Amino acid sequence: MTTKIAVSLPDEQVRAAKRAVSQGAAASVSALVSDALADKLQRDSLAAIVADLLADHGSPSEADYAWARGALGL
Repeated sequence: MTTKIAVSLPDEQVRAAKRAVSQGAAASVSALVSDALADKLQRDSLAAIVADLLADHGSPSEADYAWARGALGL
């Protein structure tokens, strides 16, 4: 289900959104805004998870970072 709403955006964002649609980077302005909002909500959720982990376990040690760099092949 979808609900139609009205939002106000700065003119430059509207122009950029319409340009993205005309260039085929987005199916519609609504789809672009919906995707951007979904991304923002996911980042906020992940940030909350990280904050909880830091509160519960503290910051990673240098050894933790070294392990992660090795695991990632960096």
